[in-house]
This record gives sequence, structure tokens and C-alpha cells, in this order.
Amino acid sequence: MVLEAGTLSGGPFTITVDGTPDMISGVTLDDSNVVGSNRTYVITDDSRNILGLPPDLTALGGVDFDAAGIGSCFIYHLVYEAGLTGLEPGMNLDNLSGDHDLSNAITVTRNGLNAGTLSGGPFTILVDGTPDMVSGISLDDSELTGTNQGYVITDDQRNILGLPPTIEAVEGVDFDGAGTGICFIYHITYEDGLTGLEAGMNLDDFSGTYALSNSIMVTRNGLNAGSIGGGPFTILVDGTPDMVSGITLDDSELTGSMQGWVITDDENNILGLPPTLEAVEGVDFDGAGVGTCLIWHITYEEGLTGLEAGMNVADLEGFYALSNSITVNRNGLNAGSIAGGPFSILVDGTPDMVSGITLDDSELTGSMQGWVITDDANNILGLPPTLEAVEGVDFDGAGVGTCLIWHITYEAGLVNLDTGYNVSDLEGFYALSNSITVTRNGLNAGTLAGGPFTFDVDGTPDMVSGITLDDSELTGTNQTYVITDDANNILGLPPTLDAVEGVDFDAAGTGVCYIWHATYEDGLVGLEAGMNVADLDGFYALSNGISVTRN
Repeated sequence: MVLEAGTLSGGPFTITVDGTPDMISGVTLDDSNVVGSNRTYVITDDSRNILGLPPDLTALGGVDFDAAGIGSCFIYHLVYEAGLTGLEPGMNLDNLSGDHDLSNAITVTRNGLNAGTLSGGPFTILVDGTPDMVSGISLDDSELTGTNQGYVITDDQRNILGLPPTIEAVEGVDFDGAGTGICFIYHITYEDGLTGLEAGMNLDDFSGTYALSNSIMVTRNGLNAGSIGGGPFTILVDGTPDMVSGITLDDSELTGSMQGWVITDDENNILGLPPTLEAVEGVDFDGAGVGTCLIWHITYEEGLTGLEAGMNVADLEGFYALSNSITVNRNGLNAGSIAGGPFSILVDGTPDMVSGITLDDSELTGSMQGWVITDDANNILGLPPTLEAVEGVDFDGAGVGTCLIWHITYEAGLVNLDTGYNVSDLEGFYALSNSITVTRNGLNAGTLAGGPFTFDVDGTPDMVSGITLDDSELTGTNQTYVITDDANNILGLPPTLDAVEGVDFDAAGTGVCYIWHATYEDGLVGLEAGMNVADLDGFYALSNGISVTRN
């Protein structure tokens, strides 16, 4: 037996999905040649997935197609024999297995709301404090559906800025007041119950039945100060005026009622406001000292505040725009870089010079050159004119301490470059190189260990013992030991440690003695019994003292 499902008539149908139930009617079945033991109707989506199985035309007429949302449905009549499988919602017609036959299909198109089509724009305005409205917008409502209508203005993140009810209200909006950015204008249609349609919300927050038209863009541009070319510039701060030249302004996109130029430091503090490009090129950047300047072109509207020297660009309030900037680097003099050392000498009366110092003058600038020797507090000790003169200086003659060697570059007019002054006293245009240290060490008499000692003066000889000398850092040509009283008067000069340990301290009577080790150079005077250590004149050093108390 060949099954035959017959022929359906009626439709096609189109509904608007708007939350209101939508049923169809007028479907008929020509069953004059229907063959099959079992019958039903089948509703599928456009992928043949089974959505419902109304058993007869009455049940089919009660189906709410609005509830299925936007899309397309197909209605079939089905005949089949016992044993058919796959005939249930959620399955697909292609999965039916068994004897069956399907009629032709009737289409039900479930359209969403239609908000119409906007035309006009796009619009571009200049944010300059002057109100800017749009005009010439129109709505094609030939396919418009929906119970409620309105307009929506959003930013470029779909945040709702306003809800003008009519086109006239849209064209009354001042877009200048929104500042720079982008707006979008939509027409909206919706059904009762829509939530989220309010300023401050986002289009993505809507919940309910609605549709949005296409959008019209409103671009809100700020002022444009043009683009400047030229530089960057580098000058040498040396007391000679330095100007810039060759700066250009591309004003092809320039906007704004008022124009000018701004010169700032590298922290955007305003240094000057030359009114024209000619005035900019007349500025003496040498006079600003070492640092960095930035040159800008500015455009602005009346009412701008904070545009004055001493203020910062961040303090400007009003409508304005700055161009790109051009850098002016104001470099100081460069004294080069010196290498060699550090040096360490022993102050012992023998001349000590330094050698092997070099000057890298690859970046050297300045009209005049020289060398400066200071102490470690930057007091000027000498001014050798050349490197050869530096290497001829006897640093031994300066005594114990630290010297610093510098190279200096300077311009005419520098004052206080003289011995007896401090580097901080220099006034004028100059630069110092890095410094090389010369450490002038004195003699080192070593370190004594042992004692202290205490004796009773009782007529019995009393000697000391166990004294040692750490001579690991000992310097000096001549060595001896010195015994003094507690006023540093010299009592004896035993030449060796053995001689020290042979001295009878009982014979000196009651009091306090000190034992010292001394190192010295030839020519020392005053080193004799009966003299005081304070009378010594020459190159010498004393170790720590060990006390001998004679009770």
C-alpha cells in the first residue's frame, strides 16, 4: 500500500512577534485521496526540527506562533502506519523511520518588530562652546510595526544619553554640550512592558519586545591646532643667543577662533606665549639655561583661562587644543671625560706625581679649557693649565688628605676660578668633568698589643713582657719605640721590642708611662729624651699607646 498525505491549502502566513498571541486560520486539507491508518499535523522550524504535533486542524488553529520568537515555521499533514519511530518534539523529520508520507508545507514567517529606517547624516560638529544641532533626519515607516515609538541617543558604548520622543526633539538636541566623542541616533519601536529604556542604562540592558532602526552617527570633534614641523633643536647654553628656525604650521585642518604659540618646559609649565611664528623664532633659548623646552601651537575660544606664563598646561580651562610639540634641548657645556687612577700616595717627604691620565674630548664643548685640583670639600688648590702640568704636581707636598682632579671647560666671563675659592663660588658658563681621586696617606706605625701593665714601686725591678707589633700596614723608612709620661714627654727611645721589655719601670717612680711604636723619615727633629711628642717636626707616625701604671 502506498501512503498519501493529501494536500494542504492556506497561507503562507506572516506574524509580528510582539508579545501578543498570534494564531493562524483558513488551513484546509484535501483528503480526497489520503491513504494511511494514522494521521496528525506536524510543525517544524526551518531546519525540520519538530516543534509540535497538533492532532487535527482545530488543535492547529490554537497554536500561538508568537511564542516561538522570530523565525520560520512549517506546517505539514502526516500519515503513517504503526511502528513509526522519531515522531516526537525535539526530533527531526529526517530521523523518521517507518511507513509515512508528508504533505506539502505551509510557511509561517515570524517577524520581529520593525523600527523603520532612518536617513540623514552622518553629522560632524566642532565642540567649541557654540550649540550644534542636527537637521534633515527622516524616518521611512513603510514597514514600521510596534505599539510604542520613540528615539534613542547613545554614546559609542551603547550607553543611553537621551530619549527624545520625536524627530523634532532629536533636532533640538545640542550635541556640542556632550563634549568630544561619538553619538548614535536610533528610532525604537516596542511593546508595553519593555524595561531598561532610560538614560544611564545601556541598550544591552533592554528586556522585552522591541526593535531598533539603523543608527545615524554624530561625530563631536574637538578643536584642531594643526600640525607643526621642524626640529628637534639642540643648542649649547654658553651665553651666546640661540634661536630656532625653519618651523612650519600645517593649518589644513585648523579650527578655532583664536590662535597662538606656547613655550613650556618639559613638565608643561608655561614659559612664554609668543603670538606669531616669527615671534617664536625670535626667542633666545640660551637665556633659559640648561634643560628642555617644548614649542606648541594653540587654538582656543573666548573664555579660556590659565593661558599665562607661570601656569601649567594642565591648568587651562575652556575650549582649546594644542598641536604636537617640537623639542628644544638646551645642553650645557661638556668638559669631556677623564680616565686614570684613582691614585694613592704616601706622604713621606718624597715627591709623588700621578701619570696615565687621559681626556676623552669627543663630546667636549666650550671656548676655554683647563684643569682644576681641589680638596675633598671642593676648595680649589691649583689650576694646572695642561695635562702635562697636572702630571707635574707634587701631591706629597699637600700633606695627608684627599685631592680631586677635574677637567674644566668655560666661556669668557667666568669668575672665581682661582685658588682659595670653592667650586660652588664659580659664576658663569662652565662645566666640570668627572673627577679622579688622589688619596694622600700618612705614615703608619702599626698596632701594638699587650698590657696594660700595673706595677708596685717597691725597689724591685719591674719589666713588661708579651708586647707584639702588627706591622701588616707599617710604612716608613725608620722605626723605633718611644716611652713617654702621661704628658707625652719623652722618657726613653728603646730601639727594639727587646729593649722595651728590658726597661725597669720600677726605677721611674710612681706615675703612668706609655709605650709607643714610631715610624719616621730622615730629617725628623725633636725625637730625643726630654722633648715632647708635640715638638716633633718632620714625617712620622705613632702607633697606639700601651699604658704602664706605677703604683
